[in-house]
Amino acid sequence: MNNLKIYFLNLYSYILFAIYSAVCIPALTLFVAFMSLIVGHRRAMKLFRRAIAWWSRGILLIPFPFVKVFYENDSGDKTGEPYIFVCNHRSFSDGFLMAVLPVEAVQVVNIWPFRIPVIGFFARAAGYLNIRMMQTEEFFERAMQLLREHVSIIFFPEGTRSGSRKMGNFHGSAFRLALKSKAPIVPLCISGSENIPPKGSLLLRPGTIRIRRLRSIGWSEYKEWSVVTFKNRVRQIIANELALMEHGA
Repeated sequence: MNNLKIYFLNLYSYILFAIYSAVCIPALTLFVAFMSLIVGHRRAMKLFRRAIAWWSRGILLIPFPFVKVFYENDSGDKTGEPYIFVCNHRSFSDGFLMAVLPVEAVQVVNIWPFRIPVIGFFARAAGYLNIRMMQTEEFFERAMQLLREHVSIIFFPEGTRSGSRKMGNFHGSAFRLALKSKAPIVPLCISGSENIPPKGSLLLRPGTIRIRRLRSIGWSEYKEWSVVTFKNRVRQIIANELALMEHGA
């Protein structure tokens, strides 16, 4: 696709994004605020997180057919159980891609999403966990409470976007939480998002993004592992699957 078409794609996508958000965000916020008066705080939070997922799924459709997103569930896991999702991180768009997961979930994020208008508001309101601003005990206490409420937690353990197909080293917080909570860990693989948009740019490029959910790793399987062993094994599982995905498998 030549540069003129790429610029048209971006102009079209961002204008539609602005219109879509201007309509949906107030409507969804008012709906959830009204429902919170009727159903109580816990139910209202669930509705708000579902509203974020609806909004994000709509965003994923805006650049179609130039950008196509496919979700593949190879896990065979039962629904309803809270999970700790662990995902590779290539692009700014990865956070929006998590809307394909059919679960109530919050993301563990760095400071920067909270500073972005609209996204920051939603992140705070939905109870996303700011790992950079929270004390360690506070972070794990809040995460454990979310799991007890059957809210899944999504980690990008590289800590920052790689911007390429090369995957960085994993930090240990997701795996410490699993060992504390005994919750199953689910490896997630994202392929194709590294240029949608590229790191350091907002310029979308055409492409196909695939999100593949792998089999969960349960307590009985990982309970004897150290944090280092745990994170390295999960990283290798994701790396092996990504290698297959990049070759069309």
